[in-house]
Amino acid sequence: MLLSWIDAAPRRVLLGVSVVCIGLLAFGLYLQHVVGLEPCPMCIVQRYALVLVAIIAGITSASGKKSLQVSGVFLVLLVAGFGAFVAARQSWLQWYPPEVATCGRDLYGMIETFPLQRAIPMIFKGGGDCTVVDWTFLGGSIANWSFVCFVAIILLALVFLGRKLKA
Repeated sequence: MLLSWIDAAPRRVLLGVSVVCIGLLAFGLYLQHVVGLEPCPMCIVQRYALVLVAIIAGITSASGKKSLQVSGVFLVLLVAGFGAFVAARQSWLQWYPPEVATCGRDLYGMIETFPLQRAIPMIFKGGGDCTVVDWTFLGGSIANWSFVCFVAIILLALVFLGRKLKA
């Protein structure tokens, strides 16, 4: 059924990937601002990857040309692969935490220690500890679920590319 959707409505599939990524980003912001979970530097990198996938998939969905769709999906594949790598690395760190965690400092420590022009870029690096599991769903941490989502996007992109390059 998914294969027929890719063939029949490739632009809708790409738009759907973009919407799902935006939903995942919104959920991450909910966890940060409502639940109070502080994102770590690896979480921030995964967010950037989701933003890029959403933008690339959204722009690609606007094109009806096969060559642009193939190029855009290839970029989605690369960015999602990078996001999956970061999520897998964070999952590994959560399962086998190092003796000394060096993921970053807290916000107030950065502002007190560094001048504002150095502290602001550090804020965007995240402040939580990459090895700590603050939230789980069905036994998986945020990094685990992020990995699953990136792998799903990768598989969809591979199927999409396979179908488009055959046609």
